[in-house]
Amino acid sequence: MNSQFLIFLVYGLLGTVVLSALTFLFGGIVGFIVSLARISPVRTISTLAGVYTQTVQGIPLLVLMGFCYFGPSLLGFGSTPPLVAATLAMTIFASSYLGEIWYGCLLSVPKAQWEAAECIGLSRWQRMSRVILPQALRIATPPTVGFLVIIVKNTSVSSLVVGYTELSYNAKVINNSVFEPFLYFGLAGLLYFLICYPLSLKSRALEKRLNVANR
Repeated sequence: MNSQFLIFLVYGLLGTVVLSALTFLFGGIVGFIVSLARISPVRTISTLAGVYTQTVQGIPLLVLMGFCYFGPSLLGFGSTPPLVAATLAMTIFASSYLGEIWYGCLLSVPKAQWEAAECIGLSRWQRMSRVILPQALRIATPPTVGFLVIIVKNTSVSSLVVGYTELSYNAKVINNSVFEPFLYFGLAGLLYFLICYPLSLKSRALEKRLNVANR
């Protein structure tokens, strides 16, 4: 086993972590806005947010990657760096699912809590920030951590269209050089496992803690 190949895999792992972190950051911001838009009292806003969610979830991530990578150049904006294109596509993808997850968590807060906050004269912003969001955050934590695992694994799609150098891409490059797929793809799988398994355990632990707290 060549040490340079192992270093190359670690660089790929770093690329996966960077793309996952950027996706979770920007996808979380957009997803939070989408979830709030879904519960907006303005019907047009809530409808548009729902259409956005359903549309994005109906488009394969691979196609989103193609739009974000080739689209700007076709419109005359020049070439898009692989990391930028991959982050944009992953952000759109993640925001639709996180928005839906958090929308469901907001709806799961008992209606009596909404009504009580309104009865004591709190404004809509005060109701959301002081009453609803703290309760919804507690409910949303387990599925959010679980979805982070999906984000990490889906970063591998970025290499297929935009050529972003993440873990699976670097494993493929090494295999094309030495033709040892079981070794290097196996190592890549192990590195994915070392990232995703602790996140899965954390998600299950948070879910159990939440269920116990609700009893």
